[in-house]
Amino acid sequence: MLPFSASCERNKEPILDVLRSRFARSAQVLEIGSGTGQHAVHFARALTHLTWYPTEQLTYLADLTERVRLEGTHNLRAPTLLDVRQAVWPLRSVDAVFTANTLHIMSWPAVTSALNGIGGVLAPGGALCVYGPFRYAGSYTSESNREFDQMLQERDPLSGLRDIQAITPLAEQYGMRLVADHDLPANNRLLVFIKEPG
Repeated sequence: MLPFSASCERNKEPILDVLRSRFARSAQVLEIGSGTGQHAVHFARALTHLTWYPTEQLTYLADLTERVRLEGTHNLRAPTLLDVRQAVWPLRSVDAVFTANTLHIMSWPAVTSALNGIGGVLAPGGALCVYGPFRYAGSYTSESNREFDQMLQERDPLSGLRDIQAITPLAEQYGMRLVADHDLPANNRLLVFIKEPG
């Protein structure tokens, strides 16, 4: 049986509502950390004008590949291996990037590598959409997010909820400007960055 995420099922429609407008003029989407593949399958099926490229680390790639094979549509490509720290990414240029629930799992150096890599492949004017829980100037948006952050750091001290005041200037360093911060259910956000021209 393939891995299944209940939270993916709960959040896929609210995320899709945002992606419909943010990716309306996009053609190719690189998804970083596709996990179980539920998002990739759902979004590719709903956004038929897009070619969706799912990626994962080696540990999760086989299950992701099987879900895409069984449930994928014509515009959902076979998953490829991606470690955000690798020098060369599988796609050299896309006009949209999506990632969900990844930045709080990565170490901060890996977050830096991810944004550096995204800045390198995202075309000018392209959108980066980042879904997950975040902090604001050191404060949590809910007690459940505080508890989640504590659990993450107990499991891996290098992980944890990222502060938007830290993410925003880092993204700007790699040419991406925060243009929207959407409030989604269960104390999650969907941040939208646009790659600056030049």
